[in-house]
Amino acid sequence: MEVIELLTRTAHVLAILVVILLLAWAGRAAARLLRQPEVIGEITAGLLAGPAALYLMGPGAFANVLPGPVLDTLKLISKAALALFLVGLAHKLQTGPGAQSRRTTVWVAAGSLVAPLVSGLLLAGLVLVTDDTAARGDAPLPAFVLMVAVAMSITAVPVMARILTDRGMSESSAGRIALGAAITVDAVGWLLCMLAISLGEGSLGGFLRSALALAVGAVCALAIRFSLRTPLARRAYGKTPRTFAVVLAVATLAVAIAMEKMGMTAIVGAALVGFAIPQDKDAPWAPAVDGIARSGRLLVPAFFVVTGVTVLNGSFSQASWVLILSTTLLACVGKGFGGYLGARIGGRPPADARRVAVLMNTRGLTELIVLQAGFSAGILTAPLVLALVVMALVTTALTGPLLGLLDHRERGATRDRAAENEKNEQSENTEKTGTAEPQRVLATEGSTR
Repeated sequence: MEVIELLTRTAHVLAILVVILLLAWAGRAAARLLRQPEVIGEITAGLLAGPAALYLMGPGAFANVLPGPVLDTLKLISKAALALFLVGLAHKLQTGPGAQSRRTTVWVAAGSLVAPLVSGLLLAGLVLVTDDTAARGDAPLPAFVLMVAVAMSITAVPVMARILTDRGMSESSAGRIALGAAITVDAVGWLLCMLAISLGEGSLGGFLRSALALAVGAVCALAIRFSLRTPLARRAYGKTPRTFAVVLAVATLAVAIAMEKMGMTAIVGAALVGFAIPQDKDAPWAPAVDGIARSGRLLVPAFFVVTGVTVLNGSFSQASWVLILSTTLLACVGKGFGGYLGARIGGRPPADARRVAVLMNTRGLTELIVLQAGFSAGILTAPLVLALVVMALVTTALTGPLLGLLDHRERGATRDRAAENEKNEQSENTEKTGTAEPQRVLATEGSTR
C-alpha cells in the first residue's frame, strides 16, 4: 500500500512539474513579446498560477490538485534546483575576465544595504505618521520597523542571476560586482530578518541560530575546498566525472539544506559552496559545476510557482495607492542611489555604476521569501505585504528596460563620438589640403619663370 501511495505521489509531482515547465515556457514567450527578460515572464506566470487556479477551481478542488504532501515535495525540489543553479553562478564570480577587487564589491554591498535600510525606516515612519492601522498591525514597534527596513534592502540573487544569464552579462564587470554584492546583502539581510523575528518573539534565539548556521556553512564550504584540492579528488574526477559531479551536487544540497534547517536561507549555503570550489588554472571542476548549474536552472520555475502558492494565496486586503506608490518610489531611490554611490566609491566608471545600481534594484523571489517570513511571524500585515509584493514585481520588471536604455544611450554616445572624430579628421584634412594648394601654385609659378 505504501509503495502504491509513493508511486501515485511521484506521478502526481511529475505531472505538476510538467505543467510548471509549460507555464514557464509560456511566460518566457510572453516576456519576449514584451521585450522583457525571460525570467520576468517565468516569475509572473509562476506567482499568478497558484492564485489563479485557486480562484477558478475553488479551495476544495485546488486542494485535490495540489495536496499538502505534493506541495511539500515541490518545495523541496524547488529549493534544490535553486541551490544547484546558484552554485555555478557563485563559482564564476571568483576569477576570469573582468573580475573585480573585493573592495569594490564591499562598497557596493554597503551602499546597497545602508541606503535602502534608511528608505525602509522612512516607509515605516510614513505608516506610523499616517496612522495606517491596517498596514501597521500590532507587532512590537522595534520588530516592525526593522522588518520593513530589511524588506526594502533585499536584492534577489536568483532573479538577478537569471537576468545576467539571459542578457549575457554574467562575465561583465558590472554583473560580477552586482551579483557578489547581492549575495553579501542577502546574507546580512537574512540575519537582520531573523533579528526582527526574534524581537517580535521577545527572544534572540532565532538570530543566534542564523549566525551559527552561517559559521557552520562557512566551515563546510572550506572543508569542500580543501577536499577538492587533494590529489585523490582529482583522480576520482578524472576516472568518473559524472559520478563526481553528482557527489558535488549532493554535497551542495546538504550544506544548503542544513543551513536552512539551522535558521539561514539555503541561498547563502549554495553561494558559499560555489565560492569554495577552486577555480585555479589547473582545477578541472568547471565542467562539473556547469552541468550542476544547468540541471538546477531547468527546474528553477518550480520555485516561482511554489512561492506564489505559499505567499500570495492568503487573504490579502487592499493596500492604499499612497502606500504602494510610496513603497515603490522609496525602494527605487534607496537601491539606485546606494548602488551607484557604492560603485563610484569603489572605483568603477559611471557607466558601470549605473548598471550596478539598476541590477541592485532587482528584488524578485528573495523579497518574497523575506515577506513570507515576516508575515508568518505576524510582524508584517497583509496590506503592507501586498504593497511590498507590488514593489518587488515593479522593480524587477524595470531592470530589463533600464539596462536596455543604458545600452541604447551608450551606443548613441559611441556613435556621436565616432561622428565627431570623423568630422575633426575631415576638418584637419581640409586645412592641410587648403594649405598645400597655394604652395603647389607658387611652386608652379616659380618653375615657369
